[in-house]
Amino acid sequence: MGNVRPFAINADDLQRARAFYGRVFGWSFEPWGPPGFFMIAAGDAGAGPLGSLQQRRELVPGRRMTGFECTIAVEDDVDKVAAAVRANGGKIVMEKATIPGVGDLIFFEDPEGNLAGAMRYDSKAE
Repeated sequence: MGNVRPFAINADDLQRARAFYGRVFGWSFEPWGPPGFFMIAAGDAGAGPLGSLQQRRELVPGRRMTGFECTIAVEDDVDKVAAAVRANGGKIVMEKATIPGVGDLIFFEDPEGNLAGAMRYDSKAE
């Protein structure tokens, strides 16, 4: 509970980003899910955090995602996590979305303005 699971790199030019990270770190990329979304293969299976490269987006209108984005794995229902975020001065910027075969995901903004996700993974996705 509370471990950072996947990270995501947001990019305007996916081809350029793939070339950069591939050359610098030796990563390879596999298309997965929606268009403009790639899973990062970084070394040995199971080594290091799970990562992805995705088309840049705006979770908060007018505020483009920059840098690396992280998602925190939670055991509880993400509705409870969302309630705790709100009760402690944060706000939900993306309501619960279910990703079939993976789990339930929310994105929130902490009181300092940082954006992050919280995800309850299906046991088969672990």
